[in-house]
Amino acid sequence: MFYELRRYKVLDGKMDDWVEFMDAEIIPFQVSKGMVITASFRGEDESTYVWMRRFESEPERERLYADVYESDEWRDYFTPKVGEMLDRSAIEVTRIVPTPRSVAQ
Repeated sequence: MFYELRRYKVLDGKMDDWVEFMDAEIIPFQVSKGMVITASFRGEDESTYVWMRRFESEPERERLYADVYESDEWRDYFTPKVGEMLDRSAIEVTRIVPTPRSVAQ
């Protein structure tokens, strides 16, 4: 099992819109496809948004990525809206694995 820690740079003045979009649309959509979203945070600096997803294995991650990011709904509806609120060039994705005594095991 591993987690994906995703850090985004939100465009100026878009944080409230981004958080609402994530909470109301992106997270429910991804969960409906089988993604496990474990956390969502906004930074105090008003430009940082961080969230985490959990995967049981690499094959599961690959399948879920395809189900979400290759869907017509993602391409046609979500992608344009994401581009209006995020600096895509600043997206950081880090895989992390819980340590043996972590409650995230």
